[in-house]
Amino acid sequence: MNKNIQIKSLTIIGAGSWATALCKIFSESGIEIKWWFHRQEDAEHFLEFSQNPRYLTDVDFKGRKIQVFYDLELALEGTDAVLIAVPSAFVSQVLRPIRKESLQGKKLISSIKGIMPAELQLVTDFFASHFAADPNDMAVIGGPCHAEEVALEKQSYLTVASLDLDLANSLKEIMQSRYISVQTSGDLDGLEWAAVLKNVYAIACGVCHGQGFGDNFQAVLVSNAMQEMNLFLHHYSPFEREPLSSAYLGDLLVTAYSTFSRNRTFGNMVGRGYSIKAAQIELGMVAEGYYAIEGLYKMKQKLGIQLPIADSMYAIFYQNAKVKEVIARLKEILK
Repeated sequence: MNKNIQIKSLTIIGAGSWATALCKIFSESGIEIKWWFHRQEDAEHFLEFSQNPRYLTDVDFKGRKIQVFYDLELALEGTDAVLIAVPSAFVSQVLRPIRKESLQGKKLISSIKGIMPAELQLVTDFFASHFAADPNDMAVIGGPCHAEEVALEKQSYLTVASLDLDLANSLKEIMQSRYISVQTSGDLDGLEWAAVLKNVYAIACGVCHGQGFGDNFQAVLVSNAMQEMNLFLHHYSPFEREPLSSAYLGDLLVTAYSTFSRNRTFGNMVGRGYSIKAAQIELGMVAEGYYAIEGLYKMKQKLGIQLPIADSMYAIFYQNAKVKEVIARLKEILK
């Protein structure tokens, strides 16, 4: 490992459930954490009670080396690395006001499992285009991993991808613990897109579950979804990846089947007859896959490939197609 890559301080941008889980993981290593909260009252609550008042409230951060901030520019001062962990729908409004100078010389880490909806862009691509960031200074954190199980300290697995494997290995050393295992990869684009794709297919699983389809159908649906993911990744970013590994298939499985999966829950509500708006309101959290459906549809058109399951979700969520009719057609395509 290149010993010059030393991350002694980290700024975490975001205070949702996944950001809270990541703060728990990183703060256990003893490095200095600067944690930015969007709401000032939440930052003040943390200062008093050492816990996030809105998400994973049972996680106690007392005694950890954590400073909390409401001013993002202050949170970025003097830090070695920046971890972005806000819902993809809000990335643009959070990141655009940041001065380019504030990110210079820092390692940039994305843990976002979605696409920026207005730009239809991955977060690392936005770092490169908007901040002129060097791709070698970026990393992506992938699953399979649910924030709720991290909070409970259940054995979990993460994958860190970077074009610079020294950076990936540095992050691995910081993140590993008795209940967190980390593997590294050079597949930066693949891992980031896989996190986007699996949410789309988790929504599809939810829709079909809401329509009354059982485990037999779900097994075939997930198998076909994995084939679509592999086809997309191969055309978008040729790489000697192992699609059956936990970073790809494992992350798809946990998102498609887990009761913690907000994308599956969102799809399930729509499958049961909720309007999209009503499902979003009742869910109360952002389902990243909703925005990813549109981005995936437009990207697959550029690539000239066929993705029947993804196309079906686009028809339901963006073309107002009737759920029952779309799934009936999809049922005849799956094999």
